[in-house]
Amino acid sequence: MLDETERSVYPAPPLKGSPVTTIASPGISQTASALRRLYFTRFAFAIVWALVTIATAKEISPLAVALFVLYPLFDVGAAIYDLRSSRATGSPALLYVNIAVSLLAAAGVGVASSSGIPAVLRVWGAWAVVAGLVQLVVGVTRRRMGGQWPMIISGGISTLAGGSFIASAAAANPSLTNAAGYAIPGAIFFLIAAVRLGRAAKAN
Repeated sequence: MLDETERSVYPAPPLKGSPVTTIASPGISQTASALRRLYFTRFAFAIVWALVTIATAKEISPLAVALFVLYPLFDVGAAIYDLRSSRATGSPALLYVNIAVSLLAAAGVGVASSSGIPAVLRVWGAWAVVAGLVQLVVGVTRRRMGGQWPMIISGGISTLAGGSFIASAAAANPSLTNAAGYAIPGAIFFLIAAVRLGRAAKAN
């Protein structure tokens, strides 16, 4: 039989059938909370951006160009916020890639706009492919914090959509409308991810 000293050193194991609670580390918990706020913000921005762009981007115009430049620039801001909030998750290198690619996309759209809709679609599509792959991989690396499957799926869809934008640039009458509409599914996945992150936090 263990005396009192031994009992303090060797605590009794949990009884069979008793619940075991897994506590998330503080770093991951804080990251999840920050990402949840970011995802809600990205959902709202993407919905508003898509509706305004679909209504106004029937052809190349200064407003349409500004909107298509704005989206990747907003992505840069979101990635910077993500980078500052998620050092505990081990994915900063990928976020730096996302920042660089989105900056190039914003500049590329501005330059391509002088050549017409097909050129804009090619730049937009290339950005969607790379950004989607980055989002997919980042989501995979963050699976342990929960709520990342929507981000993984959204990244895959973005990659496929980007390929379709590049292909549509060769169509007889290419349009920017589909490229603008691509933001809506992404917005929905951001909303789902935010909700799931909240549930994961409550579960812990």
